[in-house]
Amino acid sequence: METSKDRSSLQKNLLQSDALHEYILKTSVYPREHEQLKGLREETIKVHERAGMSVPPEEGLLISMLLKLMSAKKTIEIGVFTGYSLLATALALPEDGKITAIDPDRSAYEIGLPFIQRAGVEHKINFIESEALPVLDEMTQEMKEEELYDFAFVDADKPNYAEYHERLLKLVRVGGAIAYDNTLWMGTVAIPGDESLPLRLRLGRDATIALNQFLAADHRIEISQVPIADGLTVCRRVC
Repeated sequence: METSKDRSSLQKNLLQSDALHEYILKTSVYPREHEQLKGLREETIKVHERAGMSVPPEEGLLISMLLKLMSAKKTIEIGVFTGYSLLATALALPEDGKITAIDPDRSAYEIGLPFIQRAGVEHKINFIESEALPVLDEMTQEMKEEELYDFAFVDADKPNYAEYHERLLKLVRVGGAIAYDNTLWMGTVAIPGDESLPLRLRLGRDATIALNQFLAADHRIEISQVPIADGLTVCRRVC
């Protein structure tokens, strides 16, 4: 099992103390992690070379808590990977809850599918293998007011976050929430002038900085940027 000691200096965990992070995991996260979520997390680490893309378990617990506090029944997820956040969502929703999950890579989703099936929540999920924007554009043309989503979770290509935002504001009900993952981008948003980072990190950092400025100025939403994992921004639609 991967620990914080196995990661590079650029971590999805923003806590400055590895020992504190391990304390949080061992005390309040791992004891509450569903057995199928644990199995999926460990399988992803074992079989996928980009396992670090997965939502960390402490963030999964937060998403689960938000959904339950909202009494959410209908959600949409953009970017699925192997499905840790998707499974956490499915477990949090009531038996008649529904999730629309969009990702162009079904092969990654299929890594998590056996765990979803063993958890007994596959019936809640409609997986769409596609780039997200065409699907969202079609939804905005067809969605009726009574069909709007309660919650959206976005963990996909960072340069398109602002495009997703405009569409999700039409698809998530007033009072509903949109959560954007990785909005502190391993802490690199605080070092905008550092050109020593690999190109992929710099592109993600620059897109994330632009997104954060955009969300902060958007009066259609209330926001809270949570320093969990490498940043989660929760937006509540107000108009």
